[in-house]
Amino acid sequence: MTTPPQSAVVNREAKREARRYPERPIVGVLAVVLRGDKALVVRRANPPMAGRWGFPGGVLKLGETVAAGAMRELFEETGVVAEPIGPLTVIDTIDRDDAGRVRFHYTLVAVRGRWRSGEGAPGDDADEVAWLSAADIVDGTLPTAPMLVPLIELALKSGD
Repeated sequence: MTTPPQSAVVNREAKREARRYPERPIVGVLAVVLRGDKALVVRRANPPMAGRWGFPGGVLKLGETVAAGAMRELFEETGVVAEPIGPLTVIDTIDRDDAGRVRFHYTLVAVRGRWRSGEGAPGDDADEVAWLSAADIVDGTLPTAPMLVPLIELALKSGD
């Protein structure tokens, strides 16, 4: 993995800091892509959740649809191309400080995608990419984002 230029690191830190103590929830997207019983997952390279496995995703851009944002994040983080099928679920992630003030509040929309091409390679926010089943994750006792296994199971139940 190549080290990003210092300006990119400073910019990423500034964006992250600007999201602390928000006035309103920040909308994020997750791309849930399966091939058989395996899901495309990434190990996060940056906070929050650095070192944890989760679905490719990030913050929705102004003027971007949820489906387009999820597929953009998927491609940026993994190089995989998928066709959006539709929303899978919505997750609220709220973190409070010791005084009870909301430090972070993300509303994450998980979008199911149908794999089209690419095997996956680490991109901008990932340091590793893998196709794993829920059993692979649990058996390997991998550090994960809290909703990773439940979302895989939900996606498997939803079918195409």
